[in-house]
Amino acid sequence: MKDLFSLQGRVALVTGGSRGIGRMIATGFLHQGAKVYITARKAQACDATAQELSAIGPCISLPIDVSTLEGARSLVAEFARREPQLDILVNNAGAAWGEAFDTFPEQGWDKVVDLNMKTPFFLTQAFHEMLKKGAKARPAKVINIASIDGISINQWETYSYTASKAGLLHLTKRMALRLAQDNIVVNGIAPGPFPSEMNKEARDHGDAVAHRVPIGRVGTTEDMAGAAIYLASRAGDYVVGETIVVDGGVTFARG
Repeated sequence: MKDLFSLQGRVALVTGGSRGIGRMIATGFLHQGAKVYITARKAQACDATAQELSAIGPCISLPIDVSTLEGARSLVAEFARREPQLDILVNNAGAAWGEAFDTFPEQGWDKVVDLNMKTPFFLTQAFHEMLKKGAKARPAKVINIASIDGISINQWETYSYTASKAGLLHLTKRMALRLAQDNIVVNGIAPGPFPSEMNKEARDHGDAVAHRVPIGRVGTTEDMAGAAIYLASRAGDYVVGETIVVDGGVTFARG
C-alpha cells in the first residue's frame, strides 16, 4: 500500500507539456519518480520547461507538432530511439477558438477538432505497440485531457472546443474498451478553471473566477497532478473508461 501512488521506474510522455495543465501533470509525475518526456510545438519553450523540471527528476524535451499524422509518427520515432517502451501517455495538447456563430470559420473548426479529438486517437494508435510493451509487467496507461466544457455549457461561443471535448469523453470510453484487452487502461480528466495560456481568465483574473467556483479558488498544480498521478499509478488500475472532473464544483454550479 505504501507504493500505491508511486511511479518509480515508469516512463511517461505528456503532450503539450511545456506549460499549463501539461506542465502540472509532468511535475507531479516527476515527483512520484517517473521519467518524463514532454512535447510541444514550440521548441524553445519545450526545451526550457524540460530544463527547469529536470531539477525534480529526469525530464526530456521532444519538441514536435503532433497536430498532424506525420507529426505524431515523428514523435513516436523520436521516442523509440530513446526508450524501448512507453508506460504512460498523456494526451494533453489542445487548442480553442472563440467566435460568434455567424462568422465562426471552418479553420476554427478543423484546427480545434483535429488537435483535441483526432490527435489523441491517432497518437495513441501510433504508440500502441510501445504501450503494449509497457503493459507486459503491469497496466500501461493512457490519460486523455478533456474539459468540463464538454460536459456543461460555458458562456463563450467556443463551438468547436466544446464539441471536441464532448467527443473526447465518449472516445475515451470506446478506446478504453478496446485497449483493455491489451492491458492498457484508458481514462480521462476534465479540468475546470486552471491558470493557463488557454484559460487566461483563470490565469489573469483568478480572484474573480474564484467567486464562481464553489470551493472558492482556481485549480493548482497539486490539484491537477493529484488526479493524474492517481490514474497513472497502481491506485487507478481498476478505473477504466472514466473521466474524472477536477473543477472545484463548477460543473454542478453551472447545472
